[in-house]
Amino acid sequence: MSRKDFDPTTVAPDGREPSKARLFDGTADGPHRGSVDGEVLGTRVTVLTYGNDEPGVGPPLHVHPYDEVFVVQQGRARFFVGDKVIDAEAGDTVLGPAGLPHRFVNLGPGRLQTLDIHLSPRWIQTNLE
Repeated sequence: MSRKDFDPTTVAPDGREPSKARLFDGTADGPHRGSVDGEVLGTRVTVLTYGNDEPGVGPPLHVHPYDEVFVVQQGRARFFVGDKVIDAEAGDTVLGPAGLPHRFVNLGPGRLQTLDIHLSPRWIQTNLE
């Protein structure tokens, strides 16, 4: 598929250098294996990785002052976002809008692995449980 969504001559580089940061250590235990604040990379997006092998388990109910986008990379999850319940599986993307409390759990069987994209240069969260 060929794409030409914009004219590249209309966007000038802003002077930032390419950068790299380690998101997670694959040998580490626990569900929150790592995060990279956007500030480290010189961008406005923070990335987290989350995973667990236990059905019914997930992060506590919490809220952010910005949108969060979840990418289910492996397994199945049930998201509770405000008053909505959304079941998602590997390949699905779910939005948690700014200011709307949310949580999710592993539906099983097997591992749930997500990539969580925070539209903020740093991770800001208030747990409600």
